[in-house]
Amino acid sequence: MKNKTLGSTLLVAGTTIGAGMLAMPITSASMGFTFTVSLLLILWLLLSFSALLFIEVYQTAYIDAGLASLAEQYFGRWGRILSTFSLLIFMYAILSAYVTGGGSLISGLLPLVGDSVTTTQISIILFTVVLGVFIIIGTSSVDAVNRLFFFSKIAVFLFVLFMMLPRVSVDNLMAMPINNALVLSAAPVFFTSFGFHVVIPSIVKYLEGDIKRLKIAVMVGTGIPLIAYLLWQLSTHGVLSQSQFLQILQQDPTLNGLVNATREITGSQLLSEAVRGFSSLALITSFLGVSLSLFDCLKDLLNRVKVRSNRVSLGVLTFLPPLVFALFYPEGFIMALGYAGIMFAFYGLVLPVGLAWKARRLSPNLPYRVWGGNLALLIALLLGILIIVIPFLIDVGYLPQVIA
Repeated sequence: MKNKTLGSTLLVAGTTIGAGMLAMPITSASMGFTFTVSLLLILWLLLSFSALLFIEVYQTAYIDAGLASLAEQYFGRWGRILSTFSLLIFMYAILSAYVTGGGSLISGLLPLVGDSVTTTQISIILFTVVLGVFIIIGTSSVDAVNRLFFFSKIAVFLFVLFMMLPRVSVDNLMAMPINNALVLSAAPVFFTSFGFHVVIPSIVKYLEGDIKRLKIAVMVGTGIPLIAYLLWQLSTHGVLSQSQFLQILQQDPTLNGLVNATREITGSQLLSEAVRGFSSLALITSFLGVSLSLFDCLKDLLNRVKVRSNRVSLGVLTFLPPLVFALFYPEGFIMALGYAGIMFAFYGLVLPVGLAWKARRLSPNLPYRVWGGNLALLIALLLGILIIVIPFLIDVGYLPQVIA
């Protein structure tokens, strides 16, 4: 418990693993295992690089400064406004994905109420209200329930791997992508799978700005999810036949579709329910963490502009927008993650590149500099801009949709 480096590493790892992991099999079904692994490795390197850029810039600021304060320090008031706005939209989009995903999973367990759409909407409301109550009650209640769900999630994930890995088929792993451009289309969704940057201010303060320990926390903390993601992709791509999986997703492009595909292709009800259990637990723990962060962010923002609020009104502000989105777009899990990727591309990539570039000009003799120089900054910036525009290129038809 006294090892702060270990604690910070686990905080990075725990924050990283979320809805993006659940979306991977759905968005990569038509890509094939090889292309999927390549995309994961590229994004892991890219987002680890951008996190280290934040750590480099923190050498020029107080260790208890937030990322919005860093943006204000180098880019003025508009820097704070843009960084805060992008963070809020990112968290709202992620919560929208969690609510739609959670609703689709619960609807698969409930008896039909009217039609399937009504059943899904009821499931969405139940998921949001039941879990939202813990946020409104307070952090202590979130901590208590999150510990239970977190350790349950790890146990169920190990069980899923134990059940799936022996069923892996080399032929399934050798499936080629239907369209090579799908790697680009899937990038914004996969991008959110390494979205831990919101906790960087916390670990910088916790480790007292120690560069060596911060580097360990970032690289090992992101390496753990990378290994988990690779095993998850190996299991799903190796067990689920690409053609059959895509055919099922055409009928139900949600997390419930992933569960149904697992049952129909493997013939195992136990395995499919284990996948449902893991998906539900992963959504719940991620939902609680992001909801609490958004709740506190809104509270600080309202206090800054001198607007009174209580926990109930903050709860409404936190959960009403994602709930409305989920009710109107009950199959919008991947859509919400895609738009979250846009906001996170700015917050987690464009912003640290801009901060590092300016910090290096103003403080050329910083003790620690991330490798790659200005060329690496330029490549990261261009990739960030590309990820931002990908959803719009999909909308106008220049890139294929990620789901069949």
